[in-house]
Amino acid sequence: MQLVRIGEFEKEKPALLIDGKYFDVSEHVIDYNEAFFAGDGLAKLAQIVATNDLPEIKEPARIGSCVARPSKIICVGLNYADHARETGAEIPQEPILFFKSTTALCGPFDEVIIPKGSTKTDWEVELAIVIGKKAQYVSEADAYDYVAGYCLHNDYSEREYQLERGGNWSKGKGCDTFAPLGPILVTKDEISDVHNLSMYLDVNGKRFQTSNTDQLIFNVPQVVSYISQFMTLLPGDVISTGTPHGVGLGFKPPIYLKAGDVVTLGMDNLGEQKQSAVAYKA
Repeated sequence: MQLVRIGEFEKEKPALLIDGKYFDVSEHVIDYNEAFFAGDGLAKLAQIVATNDLPEIKEPARIGSCVARPSKIICVGLNYADHARETGAEIPQEPILFFKSTTALCGPFDEVIIPKGSTKTDWEVELAIVIGKKAQYVSEADAYDYVAGYCLHNDYSEREYQLERGGNWSKGKGCDTFAPLGPILVTKDEISDVHNLSMYLDVNGKRFQTSNTDQLIFNVPQVVSYISQFMTLLPGDVISTGTPHGVGLGFKPPIYLKAGDVVTLGMDNLGEQKQSAVAYKA
């Protein structure tokens, strides 16, 4: 299934994308949130689709994040060797973890807001995992059992805040609009090989990132298992698996976003995103 949320920011309603058409499921499902996934919502939703004539949404309004605000967004840093090299970092021996604030969550076509005073806002195309059930001390062999599906994520980063202002990376990762998710959450049964998904990212029509998930240092089951050794993963939690080479920070001199720039990105089977950069306004 392909899950989508449609409507105004923080007023989205759950829907499905079926054969290119949007169908409203809000009479049957409150939202794609922790309670939905914890309550075996995907199986129930499949039954709803099979037994109900769902109303079609002819002209969908705004597409929101494909999941409601989760308990946490966990990210894996430097998870592609070529990205580690372009930033001058060593290839990690264990996954590097940091958090994005849940208030950074937004829709895949929303504007990205350059933070007040920022001159170093950067882009990162990534595969994101959505957790389907509570996970604690999960083995790699069992990790897929805890995955609900996958979606596209642009892990926006303010490099000054991240690298020059002290503290950890989360400071440069959690700004408003820095976590567009979607447009769709694709359930894992529809992805034949999550480790063979091509991805790209363009800025103003120029290709900056091109790669494939077969280049991940730590793959999906390794990441899910590893994180679950340190914290409980709750249903609906999001894990972003890292970005390949081609971020603005990696160029000499670095290239960063400015107001008016347009970022487009996509990944096999997971759709495309498009964000226009705008300056912060009080």
